Amino acid sequence: MKIFVTGSEGFIGSHLVESLVKKKYKVTALILYNFKTSSGWLSELEKKNKKNLKIIYGDVRDFNYVLKETKNFDALFHLAALISIPHSYNSPKSYLDTNLIGTYNVLEAAKINKIKKIIITSTSEVYGTAKYIPIDEKHELQPQSPYSASKIAADNLSLSYFNTFNLPVTIIRPFNTFGPRQSTRAIIPSLLTQISFGKSKLNVGNLKPSRDFTYVKDTAEAFCKTLKAKNIEGEVINICNNFDISVLDLLNILKKELKLDFSLKIQKKRFRPDKSEVFRLHGSNEKAKRLLNWKPHYFGKKGFVKAINETYQWYKKLDNLKLFKDTYSI
Repeated sequence: MKIFVTGSEGFIGSHLVESLVKKKYKVTALILYNFKTSSGWLSELEKKNKKNLKIIYGDVRDFNYVLKETKNFDALFHLAALISIPHSYNSPKSYLDTNLIGTYNVLEAAKINKIKKIIITSTSEVYGTAKYIPIDEKHELQPQSPYSASKIAADNLSLSYFNTFNLPVTIIRPFNTFGPRQSTRAIIPSLLTQISFGKSKLNVGNLKPSRDFTYVKDTAEAFCKTLKAKNIEGEVINICNNFDISVLDLLNILKKELKLDFSLKIQKKRFRPDKSEVFRLHGSNEKAKRLLNWKPHYFGKKGFVKAINETYQWYKKLDNLKLFKDTYSI
């Protein structure tokens, strides 16, 4: 099976590509063009898997490019997106250009090129603060940031292509994926890199919000499961742990379970605007269990502790840590 992946050099994308090539799929990985022709997190993977991995450089915002490069593929995973919520406050149009128009380009190219399976990546942010727990796929969508609004629009456009053109689209909606390679814009790598650099007082924001943290190995496996799953076209599927934890509880786990010693410095600049803050995300993964035959390997508090320890061990390795030396305190 020949597979095309956008956003392949990023956090989740690189783990997905790694999983796919280990399973012997032939993967073409699209990386956002850069003047260094850096392949990001795929640089080491590329050396080991030259037979099954092809890297190309381009931009999902360029329709003609996407149309040309997606010919003769069996499946397409679309992960390319702008994802920083705070930056979306400052530059909302760039999020529309990448997240909405980029998704349109992928959908239209997939339709013309007759790709048989198209997996669109959503985000739990589209739900906003939970109206009920656990959040299932019928939960209303709440655009609490320009980022979430752009993803809601992309999701709905994708479903319109299924309904109008019978395009075989499935929307995968991950909840707060974490693990090795994640940027320090997210809470877990921000904390772990600060600790690894020897800071005794950690910069933190709002301690109240809770999230359904899902380990990246589990998220990548869920994506892979879509390749063999049947009758998932037109479906939206949550990928989550069915377990949420607050930032304060996360800090307590780092202290008690990982035996880390630190104090806190609360920074108001790290708080989201009140109406934009998503205070609780706790998803239902029943649909993923039923349609994908998937469930998280790292589940519940015990699984979370195991996963966060693996993540911490990765970040504190010198070769990995030095990659974050200019960003750990952001």
